[in-house]
Amino acid sequence: MATAAAADDVQIRVHSRRGSTTIHPLSGEPTSSAENGNAVVYREVKHFKKWFPWLIPLFVVANTAMFIITMYVNDCPGNSYFCVARFLGRLSFQPFSENPLLGPSSATLEKMGALDVPKVVHQHQGWRLITCMWLHAGVFHLLANMLSLLVIGIRLEQEFGFVRIGLLYLISGFGGSLLSALFIQSNISVGASGALFGLLGGMLSELITNWSIYANKIAALVTLVVIIAINLAVGILPHVDNFAHIGGFLSGFFLGFVFLIRPQYGWVNQRYAPPGYFDGVKPKFKAYQRVLWIVSFIILIVGFTVGLVQLLRGVDLNDHCSWCHYLSCVPTSRWSCNTQLISCQAVQTGNQYTLTCSNSGVSQVFTLVNPTSAQIQGLCAQLCR
Repeated sequence: MATAAAADDVQIRVHSRRGSTTIHPLSGEPTSSAENGNAVVYREVKHFKKWFPWLIPLFVVANTAMFIITMYVNDCPGNSYFCVARFLGRLSFQPFSENPLLGPSSATLEKMGALDVPKVVHQHQGWRLITCMWLHAGVFHLLANMLSLLVIGIRLEQEFGFVRIGLLYLISGFGGSLLSALFIQSNISVGASGALFGLLGGMLSELITNWSIYANKIAALVTLVVIIAINLAVGILPHVDNFAHIGGFLSGFFLGFVFLIRPQYGWVNQRYAPPGYFDGVKPKFKAYQRVLWIVSFIILIVGFTVGLVQLLRGVDLNDHCSWCHYLSCVPTSRWSCNTQLISCQAVQTGNQYTLTCSNSGVSQVFTLVNPTSAQIQGLCAQLCR
């Protein structure tokens, strides 16, 4: 299962030279003055307006609603013998031994649309590349992702509007799912972390492409790079889908050069100035901004096309990169990066079922009366973890 890696308690504030969204170019209609006949009164021009953020909060509501629906479908009391917070009824959680994040079972997540590569490749369920980013493995997973989304996303939506930030979020989430599917093909994956890392990547490229209009740019760049590095480093822990983080970050980074480009202040001033006030024509964008836009657009088109073709052909990129799996999990003496599928052998004797974990060889006897397959799967998951 993918877990959140974006920091939920850190907010980036990048201060531009303008100090606010109101700029004061030389614009306006000349008026006469009793004291000075040559005096000109200029009006304020609001070119970079603040947008009202509504889409990011809507994404938070949608993710929360999907989690509640998932827990209702999970129905722990009806499908498992042990539940956490059973007083919640159908919304109670799977046992900690099965899901320590306070959430549903893996079978329920798979049913609701988790990223399952064999089903994407062999059963043509490509929609899972999108639906998985609206599901979460548990309450802790949901809270971390949604707090991060509010901290990062609202600031970006205020600056650039809901259309560009909405596209940045969705396409980055798809990019994260795509890279994850090319490397992690034995486990299911869920979470909005890929889209969140896309927003971080967009913040970084926005700072780079609009470099000339920012003050304190070095401090802002160093701070942002450190935060991104820390969050990516968390991804080397087990059960964290760091490939989704990396794919989302790279997608958002290149999308930022396309969606978050700002015009230069010289062009803005000239646009609102009286005719003839400036000599020559000021370019709207600098040459390096145009180059970054073109190169990034090409990389995105080629990257998504090649990635989708390789995925649908059933390619596992681990076969072509022997060390890449360390980008998602680094084994230590404290944890293992084993990603084998969990399975059990069951032997029934009356109402007694002897389950043996195929991964570890551990066995345990359970007394069950007409158990469902979901109940047996839940017991197997607890036994093998």
